[in-house]
Amino acid sequence: MVWQLQPIDELEDAHRRQTLQWLRCTDDVFRRIKPAVPPQHLVSYVVPVDPVDGSILLVDHVNAGLWLPPGGHVEVDEHPAQTAQREVHEELGLIADQHELAERPLFLTVTRTVGMDAGHTDVSLWFVLSCPREQALTPDQGEFHRVRWWTPAELRTADTSRFDPHLPRFLGKLEQHRTTHATTPEPDAVLGSHRQKWPTAG
Repeated sequence: MVWQLQPIDELEDAHRRQTLQWLRCTDDVFRRIKPAVPPQHLVSYVVPVDPVDGSILLVDHVNAGLWLPPGGHVEVDEHPAQTAQREVHEELGLIADQHELAERPLFLTVTRTVGMDAGHTDVSLWFVLSCPREQALTPDQGEFHRVRWWTPAELRTADTSRFDPHLPRFLGKLEQHRTTHATTPEPDAVLGSHRQKWPTAG
């Protein structure tokens, strides 16, 4: 999945090369002990995107103190796409195979964590989930202060210090992807060749 990513900029290219080198040099990419053993491990983000207006759903994360996409650490021997499916169900009550969950990530970041679990490195794969904003949700109240949909216009004027530092770059890549597939019927405009319905994990 990492090899197939097409970086949007020099930073994503650097993160991709860094991740590929890490994958060549390690035999363990999973978090074994919370919060940071080993100190670098895989994470799957899931970004719900409304296929009509491009709004995205973010969660006000208790531990990080930031607005983030839903998601979490990849469990031992779990495929990152299955992690995405599991996390969106655990955190939002969504059943991914009733929506359109991308088979492959759209974006990759390597980030030093902040907040209560600061000090380790998350290698994060950003998956896109096509989900209408009127969809009923059951958020995990233990992990989030609140959840909300953000329109593209709201995100452009928001305080970026309260978001994942790479979110603006992700939004640029998402918009580029939507524009590229503008002639494809929804929800392919969001997912393009990445769409696939995944079976229930576990």
